[in-house]
Amino acid sequence: MISVSDLVTNNRIPSNYFASDVYVRSDLELGLLENRRGDRLLAMPEPLIKAIYSGLDKETGQASKLVLYNCGRWWGKNFYARFAEEVSEYYEKSLADMSMLDFLQSFKQCWKTHGWGQIELDQSYIAQGFLVVKTWNAPFATHSPKLGVPVCFLDAGVFSAFFSQLSGKDLYCVQSACESLGAECNHFILGLENRLSQIENLIEQGKAHAEIMQQLTTA
Repeated sequence: MISVSDLVTNNRIPSNYFASDVYVRSDLELGLLENRRGDRLLAMPEPLIKAIYSGLDKETGQASKLVLYNCGRWWGKNFYARFAEEVSEYYEKSLADMSMLDFLQSFKQCWKTHGWGQIELDQSYIAQGFLVVKTWNAPFATHSPKLGVPVCFLDAGVFSAFFSQLSGKDLYCVQSACESLGAECNHFILGLENRLSQIENLIEQGKAHAEIMQQLTTA
């Protein structure tokens, strides 16, 4: 419960910092998108997403997956730094001191407001050393070409870097289910690289996410 004395000394009650109606600001005349701090935002239209895949495939061939993953890792490190700075400044506490509820609310709204779709963290396998990230309406899954395998390589790189920074451990990320292949949502598995490298073949064989997790947690 908030006391009257708290309101007198601090008349701001923290809400959801990343709420889209206050976080994103636009200037139609200049064609600019900015966040509430004045930092530039970039809108990525569908043709650009398709062009990224086709251009990388033409220039790098099968290495395009690795290129996108590494780009995601670079972006993820910067994303984490900005997220931590903005949230810590707004709530007046570090990420480490935030409650899990506040962190998850901020992270989920941040992901949605930036146009990456909806996101949930499945912590059912934490005891076995894995974190599962679930996303819906992911732009790279929706607008990328059908490759016969999960295609959100950039997202996987972002999660790898973001949660490595958050946990202080070097985590690898593999996508095990994808909306582009008809899955209800995208699944990403985070863990130590030596424990995830074994499942690449299972993913290429089209094994379901539940089967993959079963093998990972019983190996």
